[in-house]
Amino acid sequence: MEDNNIIELYFQRSEAAIAETQRKYSGYCGTIARNILHSAEDAEECVNDTWSKAWNSIPPNRPNKLSVYLGRITRGLAIDKYRKCNTKKRGRGEVKLCLDELAECVSTSQSIADDYILKEAIERFLRELKCDAAELFMLRYWYMQPIKAIAKSRHISEGAVKMQLQRTRAALRHFLETEGIGI
Repeated sequence: MEDNNIIELYFQRSEAAIAETQRKYSGYCGTIARNILHSAEDAEECVNDTWSKAWNSIPPNRPNKLSVYLGRITRGLAIDKYRKCNTKKRGRGEVKLCLDELAECVSTSQSIADDYILKEAIERFLRELKCDAAELFMLRYWYMQPIKAIAKSRHISEGAVKMQLQRTRAALRHFLETEGIGI
């Protein structure tokens, strides 16, 4: 079923919307949650919460791209769950590593307005990047894939992935500084 038809089911408040969403996007959302949580049970819970959150937010929201909308919900829920599970114990998971890497160029915002400004700036930055650099950045910092997995899927060395990510983070830091968004 096409995304616009699924969205219409949500607007009609038809329970078939959730069934169709699960059928089409459970694998995609599950991958996002598993990359962050590294637990099948926690990932499954997160994905189920995604369907609930989508049901409660469509309407009034009408996503332009349903996959991105659902992925964003899943990612947010998974990161929240990760933080909750790791507040007392400092794990060495991929999420912490990714967030630590990004901390050198992106600060934690003080307000929702700051979050929006930062989001828009990062989107502009990614549009200006070469395709390969943008893809590596997204694989690492959106999907939170391990460097080893990225290197394997791209058929390049781990060192090449690390170097490209380091250069991209430096470019992002410079971009944000020129945009007036400090660390």
